[in-house]
Amino acid sequence: MAERRSIRPLAWLGQVLLYGLFALLVGVFSQWPPYRHLAADQALIKLSFTHHGQVVSPCRQLTPAELAKLPPNMRAPMSCPRERAPVVVELDVDGQPAYRHSAAPSGLSKDGASSVYHRVQLAAGEHRIAVRMKDSPGPGGFDHAREATVTLAPAHILVIDFDAAKGGITLQ
Repeated sequence: MAERRSIRPLAWLGQVLLYGLFALLVGVFSQWPPYRHLAADQALIKLSFTHHGQVVSPCRQLTPAELAKLPPNMRAPMSCPRERAPVVVELDVDGQPAYRHSAAPSGLSKDGASSVYHRVQLAAGEHRIAVRMKDSPGPGGFDHAREATVTLAPAHILVIDFDAAKGGITLQ
């Protein structure tokens, strides 16, 4: 019984030492090595949005022959396809292409939103930004465009988004 009592204080001391060592390791690795998101003279542009492209084809009236071929519970007079156009986006920085992408619509029926996310790291200072987006089907030019000259401070992050309620492409 005397041996049991002497082991308990040693077990407690061992636990305290191990927990202290663990806390010391967590403290050291939370401060070292130092992590920097950007270099001191760098800025960042984030192109990030989720947008539904336009419907690929419009609704059409079904003919009586087409309606007759359908089961009675499926006889809707209009056929409205759900597929949406991919969203094409281009980003130019200082007149040079920085990003070109065609984002396919999500979903099994290709009827969901298209998502775009891209980061461009560049030197801080004044830059000419041009963003173009096409969300309509078929050939033709871009549906939305925005050009601006921005001054980016060191460690500044410029977010490019699309918000139809705010007039289209936004720079924040």
